[in-house]
Amino acid sequence: MRWTLRFALPTLLLLITVFVILYIKFAQVWDQYNAPAYAWASLQNTFRGSKLENPPPVVGKVEDKVVIMAKVESEDTDWVAENLPDWQHAIYTVNPSPNTPNTTLTTPQNKGHEAMAYLTYIIDHYTSLPLTLAFIHPHRLGFRNAWHTDTPLHSNTDSLRTLNIPFVQQNGYVNLRCNWNPGCKKSHRKNKHITPEVWAEVFKGLSKASFQQPEFVPGEVGAACCAQFAVSKERVLERPKSDYEGLRRWVVETGMSDAQSGRVLEFLWHVVFGMEAVYCPDEKSCYCNVYGRC
Repeated sequence: MRWTLRFALPTLLLLITVFVILYIKFAQVWDQYNAPAYAWASLQNTFRGSKLENPPPVVGKVEDKVVIMAKVESEDTDWVAENLPDWQHAIYTVNPSPNTPNTTLTTPQNKGHEAMAYLTYIIDHYTSLPLTLAFIHPHRLGFRNAWHTDTPLHSNTDSLRTLNIPFVQQNGYVNLRCNWNPGCKKSHRKNKHITPEVWAEVFKGLSKASFQQPEFVPGEVGAACCAQFAVSKERVLERPKSDYEGLRRWVVETGMSDAQSGRVLEFLWHVVFGMEAVYCPDEKSCYCNVYGRC
């Protein structure tokens, strides 16, 4: 009996530990992926036999809006033209091959993840920008690949079809993700990627007349992930073109890897476009203002 008890207690303790770890991990995924909303929306679409995405509202002229994204050559982005006909699109292939058509938009270098494409578009079109610019990833939708897209079905189509364009113009910058997890929770704001040295490198030589970003890294830096946002033309032009050229030059010249340099700018886009170092609007207000989900 004593031997049985001696082995039973450690086994029970191990099982409890494993359960707690799995529970914490599951809770994180449940929150980050907004699993209840995804499950409910999928169920509704299954039984009503409708398309996955919502019908598009008519908001603004095609020439007034552009969607910008980076992709690898193998990714299919035909969904953009098919599902967002009321948007211009600038889709950059970051890894062109010898067979890539000459008409394909490409980036100067495959580094910085989506940042290279975002900055290249602004630099190349600085004097002819449309009124609204949306910077997104190439995933159309999906629980696994597009979990960071903040609509019930994680659909970039739904995200842009329901985007409140007048609010973008009013606010200047909006994060397309309202969910605070990850990026905005208190424990996430001590950002290990944005050190004083990195902050100084990124903003070295950039103008400060418009935004007055701090010379030194603030105690906290926070914004909802994951580098999908919309900005107004007016807000982009509050920085001179040379600032965007300087940011792209930093991406090219930094010793950081493709992923690391992209991750740094992911945490700083809101600062680049004039928001406070911690830009975390209340989730309920954000969904209402950005998507009209009040």
